[in-house]
Amino acid sequence: MRLMPVALAALIGFSYVSVPATAKAAEADPLVASICDYVKANDKNRLRKKLKESRVKLRQIYSGISCDGQSLLRTAYGANANDAGEFVAKRLSVTELSVPEADGMTIQAWAEGNGHGASPITAAIKERSGAAAGGEEE
Repeated sequence: MRLMPVALAALIGFSYVSVPATAKAAEADPLVASICDYVKANDKNRLRKKLKESRVKLRQIYSGISCDGQSLLRTAYGANANDAGEFVAKRLSVTELSVPEADGMTIQAWAEGNGHGASPITAAIKERSGAAAGGEEE
């Protein structure tokens, strides 16, 4: 007799614990979709606001974001979203900027190889990389 209330309490407790995890996973997809849309639209202000509302830092989630199979910075290059791309580049760590992506190229090497060497996004990446390497400011 005593087993039934304990089992019922355990079932309620476990269902309560699992709901937030499922809800959190469901929240992630709209967040990624919104971030991708704001980058494609070159809407830096909405991107910043969405990140702040969601209480996430771009450098913590950057590697997990893929927009149409491309990284966030490559998406910005493809959409000529210079403002949003610069914002993203300035929020990432130098380590993240120097990590090779799926094709084995770093974002800077890819940009220069695909004709984006003169882009403001590339300039922001170079500035970020140069500042960390102890480069002099001009």
